[in-house]
Amino acid sequence: MQYGICNLSIVPLRFEPSDKSELVSQVLYGDYFKVLEQRKNWSRIRLAFDNYEGWIDNKQYLEILEDQYSFLNKETLKVSTDLVEFIQDSNQQLYPIPLGACLNGLSLLNHTYDGNTTSSKKEKESLINTAFMYLNAPYLWGGKTPFGIDCSGFTQMVYKLNGYKLLRDASQQATQGEALSFIEESDPGDLAFFDNTEGDIVHVGIIMKDNFIIHAHGKVRIDRLDHSGIYNAELRKHTHKLRVIKKII
Repeated sequence: MQYGICNLSIVPLRFEPSDKSELVSQVLYGDYFKVLEQRKNWSRIRLAFDNYEGWIDNKQYLEILEDQYSFLNKETLKVSTDLVEFIQDSNQQLYPIPLGACLNGLSLLNHTYDGNTTSSKKEKESLINTAFMYLNAPYLWGGKTPFGIDCSGFTQMVYKLNGYKLLRDASQQATQGEALSFIEESDPGDLAFFDNTEGDIVHVGIIMKDNFIIHAHGKVRIDRLDHSGIYNAELRKHTHKLRVIKKII
C-alpha cells in the first residue's frame, strides 16, 4: 500500500483518471490518503478523513511513508480557520490555503504557517457562526471551499471546523446521527435532508433557529424550512422536499 499527502491548496478529485472527468470532490491542502491504484499520470485514492475515493493527478500530491500516514491518523485534527492564508516552504515560497485546510502535516512537508487554527471540538451553537463564513459562496458540484461548494461539502466543512466528522455525500451523511420526528424537536446545527421523486437523498442543509435553513443551492443561502421542505421566498415555491432531520451532536 502507498500513501500520499496533498501539498497544494485545492486539488480536484475526479470520478475517472482524466482532467475531463466529473469533479466528485476536492482534496485540500494537508489532506492525506491511501493510494489504492497508481497509473502513469493518475492515482485512485481513499481519503483518511472520510474514506472518500476518487482519482487525483500524480503531479498534485507527494508520497509519504506508512508510518508517517499512521502518525497523521493518530493526531488530533488541526485545521486553518482563516478564509485564506499562506504556508511557506523551505525556499520561502508562499502557497495559498483555504478555510478548513489540514495543518497536521506541516512539519512533514517542512512548511510553516502563522495563521489561525483550531483543533478542539466546539459547542453546537458555534456551527451556525461557522456556516455564515460560507454565506453567498457559489455552488460548485464537488466543491469544499468558500470559493465554490456543494451542499454536502458545505455541511461537512462546517462540522469539520467545529471538530466533528461527517461523511462526504448527502446520502452518506443521512446514515449518521439520530433521526427526529418533527422540525420542532430540532436545534440549530441539526441537519435536514431532502429527497427527489425517486426517493434518493440528494440535498442537505443546516437548520437554524425560527424555522430557517442555511444550505448550498445556487449559492450558500438562507431560506425558510417547513414540514414540506425548503421554501424559497424569492421564487415563491418549495425547492426541496423534506425527507428526514438528523441530530449529529
